[in-house]
This record gives sequence, C-alpha cells and structure tokens, in this order.
Amino acid sequence: MTSNLLAPGDVSFLLYDWLHADDLCRHDRYSEHSRETFDAVLDLAATIARDHFAPHNRLADAHEPTFDGRQVQMIPEPRAALDVLARSGLIAGSMDHAVGGAQLPHVVSTACSAWFQAANVATWAYAALTIANANLVQRFGTAEQVKRFVLPMLDGRFHGTMCLSEPQAGSSLADIATRAEPQPDGTYRLHGHKMWISGGDHELGENIVHLVLARIAGAGSGVRGLSLFLVPKFLLDDDGAIDERNDVATAGLNHKMGFRGTTNAILNFGEGLHRPDGRPGAVGYLVGRPNEGLAQMFHMMNEARIGVGGQAAALGCTAYLKSLDYARSRRQGRRPGRTDPTGQPDLIIDHPDVRRMLLAQKVYAEGSLALVLYCGRLVDERLITTDEDQAHELDLLLDLLTPVAKSWPSQWCVTANDLAIQVLGGYGYTRDYDLEQHYRDNRLNPIHEGTTGIQALDLLGRKVRLENGRALDVLGRRIQATLSRAEDADDEAREFAGSLGRVWNELRDVTRAIHAGDDPDRLANATVYLDAFGHTVVGWIWLELLLACGKADDALRNGKRHAARFFHRYELPRVRTHLDLLARHDRTTVDLNPDWL
Repeated sequence: MTSNLLAPGDVSFLLYDWLHADDLCRHDRYSEHSRETFDAVLDLAATIARDHFAPHNRLADAHEPTFDGRQVQMIPEPRAALDVLARSGLIAGSMDHAVGGAQLPHVVSTACSAWFQAANVATWAYAALTIANANLVQRFGTAEQVKRFVLPMLDGRFHGTMCLSEPQAGSSLADIATRAEPQPDGTYRLHGHKMWISGGDHELGENIVHLVLARIAGAGSGVRGLSLFLVPKFLLDDDGAIDERNDVATAGLNHKMGFRGTTNAILNFGEGLHRPDGRPGAVGYLVGRPNEGLAQMFHMMNEARIGVGGQAAALGCTAYLKSLDYARSRRQGRRPGRTDPTGQPDLIIDHPDVRRMLLAQKVYAEGSLALVLYCGRLVDERLITTDEDQAHELDLLLDLLTPVAKSWPSQWCVTANDLAIQVLGGYGYTRDYDLEQHYRDNRLNPIHEGTTGIQALDLLGRKVRLENGRALDVLGRRIQATLSRAEDADDEAREFAGSLGRVWNELRDVTRAIHAGDDPDRLANATVYLDAFGHTVVGWIWLELLLACGKADDALRNGKRHAARFFHRYELPRVRTHLDLLARHDRTTVDLNPDWL
C-alpha cells in the first residue's frame, strides 16, 4: 500500500530488519502472535488512519471545538473515527488479556500509533490519552476501579485525561493547590482549578475519566504531599451506568496555534456548578496509596512523553513524504552549467540544496521514529525478562532515554517540517498544502508533557546520575556493542564507529566534570547537554540502522545508508561544539543581567 502518511517499507525495516519484533513471539506473553498477525494489525491501523482519520484532519483544524457555556461543540467526524477505532480493538491492543486486550508487543502498538499520528494527530490524541489513563488505573487502581472505568475506556465508551497543571503552578507541580477532603464513605471531595487539560471536555463518548493530582487535607507541602484521584465527569450507579453529573465544570477552552482538533480545557473542580447529592466538591476516588500520586502519575506521564516523541516523528515523516512527492514532480530552474533557456527546467529534486533539505528531513524523521520504536522494544524486553537484574537495568535505560525520546523528535521534527515548507517554497507557506498545518501541530510537542528545558534538567540533573551513573553505563554498553559490530563491517561503518565512539567518550567525560563539583549553576546549560546527548543517541541509532542494512542492494537500504552518511557527516559534528561549551562551564546565560535584554 502506497501512502504519504508513512512509508510501509520503512516501518517494516525498523520492526523486523532492525528490532526483530517477530522474535518476541518466542516468549509466552506474545506466543499467540506471529509476523503475519503483526502485519495484519499494522495494515488495519494504516487503513483506518487513511480512511477515517486523515480525511478530516484539515477540517478539524479549520473548525476547532467551541464551548457555549454548557457543552463543547465539534464536527462529527472525530467521534465517527474514534468509534471505528474502538470497534477495531486497537485501543486495547497492547493491554493484557485479563482486561480484553490483545497483548500485542508495545513496539508493534507504537508503530500502529504512528499511522494515526501521521493521519490526524489531534483526533488520535483522545485515544492516546485514554490508553495511557487506562494503563495507569490498571496498574495502580483497585479491581473495582478497573471494572467500572478501565473496561469502558478500552471499549471506547469512556475517555481519559491527566490533570496536573494549575493556573498558578504550570509545570511546577510542587505548587499544586487542588485539595481533597476525605469523606466517611471512603471517597474524597476535590476543590481546585486545572489548566491546559488536553481532552478535558467533549461529547465523544459517554464519560470522561480525569486523573487528578491533589493534596489531601493535612498532607505535607511539595510533591511528596500529592495524591492521585480518579474523578469522572459523570458518576456511575451501582450497576456501572451513567448517573448524575459530578461537580467538574469547564470554564473555557484554550485556542491554540495548532493541534486545534484536540480540546484544551480549563477545569474547575468543586465550584458548586454541579453538586452531586447536594454537597459541594467533585467526587474523587483515591488511586493507589496517599501521598504517592506523583510517582503513580509518572507512569502515565512517561508513556505520554514517549507518545509525544512518536507524534513528532510521525508528523516529521508525513511532511517529509509530501515534500518528497512535490520535489519529484515540480520543475523549476536549471542546475549550474545548464544555461539554455529553451530547455525544460529541472525537477527541483535535482538541485543539491533541495536534496540537502530532503536528506535532513529524512534523518530527523526516520531517526526519531526509530528512537521511539526502540523505546517500545525496551518495554517489551522489560515485560518478558525473568532476570531481576536485567529488568532493573531495562528500567534504568528506559528512564534515561525517555527525556531524549520526548525532546529530540519534538525539536528536530519541527525543524524537518520547516524544511518541508522550504522545499515547496511559497506554496509551502499556504493552506493549499498540508505542510503548514503539520508545522503548527508539531510546534506543540516541545511544550507539552514537560518542555524541552524541563526534560533537559531531568536528564542532566537526575537521569544521568541514577545509581551513580549506572543508567549511563547500561546505555554505554549497548553503544559499545554496536561499535564492536561496526568494526567487523566495512570501512564506512568503521569510520562512523570511530567518530561516534570519540563523541560518546567526550560526553561521558563532560558529564562527570559537570557533576564533579558543587557549582549551584551546573545545570545552567542543561538544554545544550540534552542537544548533545540526543544527537549522540540518534547517531548511535543511525549506525545501528546502517548495520541492519547488511549487504542488500535496494533503494530502501541504499537510502538508509546514505541517510546514515548524512547524519554522521553533517549532524554528529554539531555535538563537538556543544561539548566544548559544556566543558568550559560557560556562564554566559548565568551572568546575563536581565536589564540588558
């Protein structure tokens, strides 16, 4: 199936030639599956994405949801698409059999998600939030909570959200002020305000299940005093049927630059607009243990962060394919040396600078997709291993890579979208083509689920220091294994392995130097560090992809080889500049007087 959403051959190469997803079928959890079932599910996802999600992508952007003071109004196509998705069973694709899931490998489910993200990221967001919400409640909730709320979510009848940010707090979760008052019946009454809630209100299903961080009365300050609550938009009766409205009210919707089809709500809990049984406060059910809410919420946040990287990658991939199609058909200008004005103009793909822009898009988008799929493969390895030490190291590695998988695609696939627009020239800047919407949609990804700066602080301030650098050691061993394999390959692989090995060693040295002293400003250049770290990791992945090509001689693998050349010759050298600045402990930003700006 040809598509300008994703290239099926690329997806297949990443899943089977590189990540060997079919090998997972040897393990009990995935034993009922095979490559044939994986391909069937991928084809189903591609078909639904193409036929039911892509057709209304631009329509949902042009007619964003509105709020009339009572309910959210939106075009009917998103609900129809989500209903098709629910009937397909893909919402529960990677979930356990115990809740009606298909127990697909996460790496395969991640690839399925990419089709929907490329087709219509705003409509897919409702499903993605619901899946992550259901995963959290299944892990930490009670059997009753799973029965009453998770199962309807997996059926597509209920939808899910995560409610963290508040108007006065933003990303500073320690300053959350929403409070929860315990009740004699074991429930809680919540009072507070939440901001930037994606999917926070809509009429796409019967109910919305909010997961809300709040502070139980008497709990301590800071993040250690936060607990997690399940707060439905509608309460349920004893039989699980929709009952009265909970005291959760929408104060309004935020109007965004892109991602317009996903509602983004301001929610008030316990304002008295809807008072169940005449008493104020939104009824909430404690999930897990008190004062452990943030740790539990991170289960959903980390899943969402990798999902953000996935949607950034998918938007990078589809914009690349569309600009590639354009470059192969558009004639304009003549290359140097062709001065005959009567001759036919060249295809713009024949101009070296256009090829540079296409190659850059390819390495950013395909490298990002590979990184996100690799994280999915790590989740599968974690689920099937019976070795406790290996399981712990997989947890560490996934923790280390999560801020990279969120931030690197979010940054560089926006750059890829910018280049896609540039390939089309003036046409790219118009609404006649999809690219300007892809750029606007993708521009959200460096912001939500923790900005790039927050991910950088997490990586440098915490993740690389986990267990005295053990997480970094785990990644280093995997990189070293790739370098060793490259030494046994051809001259080009050895060349790239040599440069990557030197960069990795310098990155390790800089990491140690940054944390060697007690400089309170040692994290000032954390984003520079994240840039260097991310480019190094993706350089490793492109070397992995080069080796996965083997000796086969076809357009797909030759394209991968050339993309690896481009990354290692044009992109990896960027890291040296960043490392030099970090090694000097540069204080330019720290020493800046705000009055000078």
